[in-house]
Amino acid sequence: MGEPQAVRKRLVQGDAPLYEAMAEYRARRVVPFDVPGHKQGRGTPELTDFLGKACLSVDVNSMKPLDNVSHPTSVIRDAEALAAEAFAADAAFLMVGGTTSAVQAMMMSVCKGGDSIILPRNVHRSAINALILCGINPVYVDPGTHSRLGISLGMAAEDVEAAVKSHPCAKAVFVNNPTYYGVCPDLRRITEIAHAAGMAVLADEAHGTHFYFGEDMPASAMSVGADMASISMHKTGGSLTQSSLLVMKSARVEPAYVRTIINLTQTTSASYLLMGSIDIARKSLAMNGAATFRKVLGLAEYARQEINGIGGYYAFSREITNGRDAYDFDATKLSVHTLGIGLAGVEVYDTLRDGYGIQIEFGDAGNMLAVISVGDNEYAIERLVSSLSEIKRLHSRDGLGLWDHEYIPPVVRLSPQEAFYAKRRSVPLRSSEGEISSEFVMCYPPGVPILAPGELITKDALGYVLYAMEKGSLVMGPKDMTLEHIEVVEK
Repeated sequence: MGEPQAVRKRLVQGDAPLYEAMAEYRARRVVPFDVPGHKQGRGTPELTDFLGKACLSVDVNSMKPLDNVSHPTSVIRDAEALAAEAFAADAAFLMVGGTTSAVQAMMMSVCKGGDSIILPRNVHRSAINALILCGINPVYVDPGTHSRLGISLGMAAEDVEAAVKSHPCAKAVFVNNPTYYGVCPDLRRITEIAHAAGMAVLADEAHGTHFYFGEDMPASAMSVGADMASISMHKTGGSLTQSSLLVMKSARVEPAYVRTIINLTQTTSASYLLMGSIDIARKSLAMNGAATFRKVLGLAEYARQEINGIGGYYAFSREITNGRDAYDFDATKLSVHTLGIGLAGVEVYDTLRDGYGIQIEFGDAGNMLAVISVGDNEYAIERLVSSLSEIKRLHSRDGLGLWDHEYIPPVVRLSPQEAFYAKRRSVPLRSSEGEISSEFVMCYPPGVPILAPGELITKDALGYVLYAMEKGSLVMGPKDMTLEHIEVVEK
């Protein structure tokens, strides 16, 4: 008879199996003759001084004691099982290519070349990249625009229903939950509509990790029965930058197939620093998430009250909901409208950084966003509020000539893949109106394209691009990094 098999430990959310295995590896003082070549930091003293020996000692390669993310059978399998349980999913996958890779894996798991997908146009670039890679055809639903704030909202359930009826062969509905500004759709109703038509529901929850753990939060994708969600653990969940999760239900899509799709593009040399940070962050969220986000929500509400008390600014919240394209709002988001003091959001963004040593998430034509997390405190909020007050006092103006909206409805002429691979020619950006773009143009953050391949360069779109450049936004996408030229489809 062979040796008896070890009894597998029953896992609970207080466990962190991958982190624990990494800690055990470090304690064993293994002599490495594998990659990475820095050999636990000994070969790169400057890097070791910068990041710390403890960090580099577990920057390791896949091995039996630490499992393999492409084919997990032990500690990574266990870490993913705990993540699935924590997020009320049937399966979860550790992602080291950011939520970009999770978004693309979701779309590639349910669509093939020539298929259609219903989605709002204010998606992150990663979603449109997936359309290009796979030859998926977009069916855009207008997310609508808030009349005062100028921001794009979510998809109204009735507009999704109309798109489903008009395109019954579409394979899926893709949803932002929430948008960068915190706007959420009626995800439950949209899921019901899509499922009744036999379509999968994919949610980009890059900014919605806390929906699964906080109290009084908008609905999460898994809670309403959506099929898949991509979650940026690093944004509001506490893990390292670039670490994310793909979580899913298994009723319509087989988890093993999703793993196969992920392995098409995800590295075979996954960072254990990133994966271990997901395991630790998941444990913390599962054990302390409610208290964590109660604090975050309280800080955000206090900041809103103080900023609105300054005058001129408008820190908006749930009062902008309308039951349609702004069905709900993530009140942890500190989104602030700045046009009332005569400054574009990006101007306030730059002034906070350059004049006051405060780095916020982003600023656009009329708004700015400060991300509030468990790492913040009342002192940090007071510093932000006092700085905004001084910016108003020193820099406010009449605001004439300011652009009052950031969403430009697209005019689609070709599919993204067709335009991206079409014969191109380069034209001066300032005289490109009327051409069909073969490139992306976007402000980053948030990474939502102003123009995507296949879209007509309209007067409004061109005007917004030039305005954003004038105001100092990081405009990116074209091959010409000077932004003097843009490549368009050859006529």
